[in-house]
Amino acid sequence: MKALIAMSGGVDSSAAALLMQQAGYTCAGATMQLFHNEDAGIDREKTCCSLSDVLDAKQVCAKLSMLHYVFNFTDRFARDVMARFAACYDAGRTPNPCIDCNRYLKFDALLERALLMGYDLLVTGHYARVSYDAHTGRYLLHRAKDPSKDQSYVLYTLTQAQLSHIRFPLGDFTKQEVRQLAASHGFVNAKKADSQDICFVPDGDYAAFLTRFTGVPDIPGAFTSPDGTVLGQHRGIRHYTIGQRRGLGISAPHPLYVLDILPEEHRVIVGEHGALFTRELTAGDVNLISVPDLHEPMRVEAKIRYRHTAQPALAFQDANGRLHVEFDEPQRAVTPGQAVVLYDGDTVVGGGTIL
Repeated sequence: MKALIAMSGGVDSSAAALLMQQAGYTCAGATMQLFHNEDAGIDREKTCCSLSDVLDAKQVCAKLSMLHYVFNFTDRFARDVMARFAACYDAGRTPNPCIDCNRYLKFDALLERALLMGYDLLVTGHYARVSYDAHTGRYLLHRAKDPSKDQSYVLYTLTQAQLSHIRFPLGDFTKQEVRQLAASHGFVNAKKADSQDICFVPDGDYAAFLTRFTGVPDIPGAFTSPDGTVLGQHRGIRHYTIGQRRGLGISAPHPLYVLDILPEEHRVIVGEHGALFTRELTAGDVNLISVPDLHEPMRVEAKIRYRHTAQPALAFQDANGRLHVEFDEPQRAVTPGQAVVLYDGDTVVGGGTIL
């Protein structure tokens, strides 16, 4: 069988290529050009998609005697990741662009390209696992062996058709084992640092990126209490997210936190910490993996952000397909735009975008 390896230039995808080759697959590497650093206002060598990343991937492929392709997906990335990111922030929500990148680029555009080129599988360096349940006839997505590196949360949008063509060879490895494997084969990126930020906003200044990308400057507005009392002026809703405390610049006798964002009024509602907690949420744009539907309530563990520890909850779908999650205990800062992902043990049930 033939496998196309999505190679970012990092150690994880390089190790994935090695493991697939050792397993007997005929492999080639593919690096996606997603954006031009200059277009996002970023130094040329400061983040991924740089020339050095492409060269690292190419060197690993040469060492493994594999073909290496570079595909230009800049238009698709701008439309389905960067533009969606901007629209979400300007609607008062907080997006996770890594989920959209996986959904629309890696496992849509790149998988489609792989299949058109005659490859049977698309392989990535994600820390997750895939299995097939012969009893239900469904492909399943599982947490990785290494809980500190598990990336199943950002993969919940995968469909059955996609899962049938995807492999995650690192799912049973720890990060230390992956680095040791890469070092033992002399890979140039064996000690390369992991990327920590959103690739097109490496300095974390989302508001500045949004101004550059959209050409629309910040629109100031009012900080108010939940009852509408004006407490101060803010710089623009792009600078804030639910649960935020720092950087508000409001003088008050007790700490204040962002409770809600009303984009149509350019208003940010702030209040006390206790008001951030809720036991319920509703999510749309639902994708289910381990089950065909959740019309019958199901006990799950649910994560409301990438670094959140999954919490016990009851989940079910309404007649419109929306997902309702009721936690056993109140959760802090449930944030519209983020994903809620449901687990049954180490198996991903599915998830959706918090409304």
